[in-house]
Amino acid sequence: MLKQVRKPLLSVADDGRPGAGAVVTRPMNLQDYLALDGAPPARRIAYGSAPSQFVELFKPEGAGPFPVVLLIHGGCWTVDFGGIVQMRSMANALVAQGIAVWNIEYRRYDEAGGGYPGMYQDVATAVDLLKQEACADLSRVVAVGHSAGGHLAQWAASRHKLPSWSPAYAAAPLPIPTVISLGGLADLRNEAALIKRTCERDTAQLAGLPTAERPDVFADTSPAEMLPAAIRTVLIHGERDDISPPQTGENYACRAMAAGDVAEVIVLPGASHYDEVAASSPAWRIVGAAIRRALGLQG
Repeated sequence: MLKQVRKPLLSVADDGRPGAGAVVTRPMNLQDYLALDGAPPARRIAYGSAPSQFVELFKPEGAGPFPVVLLIHGGCWTVDFGGIVQMRSMANALVAQGIAVWNIEYRRYDEAGGGYPGMYQDVATAVDLLKQEACADLSRVVAVGHSAGGHLAQWAASRHKLPSWSPAYAAAPLPIPTVISLGGLADLRNEAALIKRTCERDTAQLAGLPTAERPDVFADTSPAEMLPAAIRTVLIHGERDDISPPQTGENYACRAMAAGDVAEVIVLPGASHYDEVAASSPAWRIVGAAIRRALGLQG
């Protein structure tokens, strides 16, 4: 069933609902984002020998099982713009609501073994490692990614569509029914110019080089090429996001719905590319509610 793309919200009232009387604050900038942090995880779990091959587990008190957010940071696929530490702001807020968080680190394009296919193999391995976590309720899982992490979260949720020749292929990947992309850049082919302009990343850095056996580099790297994926995609963009503007989400949603998937777009009023992941931002009330709904919790 197709779901119509939501119209942008115009304002947010003091109680977090759309309407008059909105409290307008300064949109966060890159330095505000880099300053984000939070309490450390309950555990750090390595899934490989490289420094960036690990997951942080944040969990509420008790044995669980708990609903789980698979959290994937952004940063333009590079080590230069923060990463997993900044996601602790969201992780701490979610844990306080009884939700466990699987905060994923991975080798980016400028790390040894990163790029294609290592970056994708890392995400795939880290996601499937959740199957071994006793505190996780695998029937209530949502993938949430920011910016470049939105691309990887959408890819992770679509991974069951990978061709068997892909180095990141797995026979039985963890099912992820819903993905929430926060300012994501997931259509590597059609958004190549935007990615180059805002992140200074070339296609070869993210998707590798074509070969005779793999002539289309987007076939196993771009979620837009893996449609329909039989998943629900929620694309959330800040109204003032100039790295991945709302039109980016609208374009992807239209493409997903045309293929038969369910997709919606939520526009965060007055928000930047960085308000999307800050639990201290007014935008969090909208983002957090979308996450809870995806987990079957009260919005």
